[in-house]
Amino acid sequence: MQKPYYEKPKFKLYQANCLNVLAELPENSVDMIFADPPYFLSSGSFTCQNGKMVSVKKGDWDLSNGLKKDFAFHLEWIKACHRVLKPGGTIWISGTYHSIYQCGFVLQINKFHILNDIAWFKPNASPNLSCRFFTASHETLIWARKDKKAKHTFNYDLMKNGNWPEDTLKKPGLQMRSVWSIGTPKSIEKRYGKHPTQKPIDLLKRIILASTNKGDLIVDPFTGSSTTGIAAYFLGRRFMGIDTDKKYLDLSIKRFEDLDRNIKNKKLKV
Repeated sequence: MQKPYYEKPKFKLYQANCLNVLAELPENSVDMIFADPPYFLSSGSFTCQNGKMVSVKKGDWDLSNGLKKDFAFHLEWIKACHRVLKPGGTIWISGTYHSIYQCGFVLQINKFHILNDIAWFKPNASPNLSCRFFTASHETLIWARKDKKAKHTFNYDLMKNGNWPEDTLKKPGLQMRSVWSIGTPKSIEKRYGKHPTQKPIDLLKRIILASTNKGDLIVDPFTGSSTTGIAAYFLGRRFMGIDTDKKYLDLSIKRFEDLDRNIKNKKLKV
């Protein structure tokens, strides 16, 4: 088994291609996977960030290799995820129109059973600079179960009756719907640095609370700055994150150690 880049109780990070680490995991051993794979949207265009015009290039890992190779990439990593998930285990995939339709098709090819697609609405999304398109203000999340006949975890009562102050669309005491209004990451979430596709902690907390139980194993094959891992550890789950970029793994460690320190000092209650 490959040696972890960083390891603490209930929290592991690997610097590797996710296919190599997933291949070493036992079959049917993972409760939930959250994946935020490359969207392959980096190009020579520009977007708006904090009122400034910036390149949309996230990194070399986000450059498209053409439709067929991009599809083959998704086919390979999703197949590897299918093997390690428990029969009732689920996978969440986040993406934009650049990638999410390919991922949805690949899930069906690999015999996943799609449970929901979630529209994550960003009320504070950046404006469209070209003024030639609708402003992109949402991402799509696909939630799917490994085995159609198995029973998956869904904490229905918590989703319906829980306290969700960050979401203006969620009405108290009513079923949670498939459109979630959650802002982009807050400044405090980026105090040690930021990942170009970083997800807000509120989004990952909701996903984890909805579809896992305490003690469950959660894997993120494209962990980035490990928002999934921070939320998982805070909520009493076990976490394994994989990424090829040392810079973001180091950022993940800073975020984890800050959280762990605050928990031990009882500044945060798990």
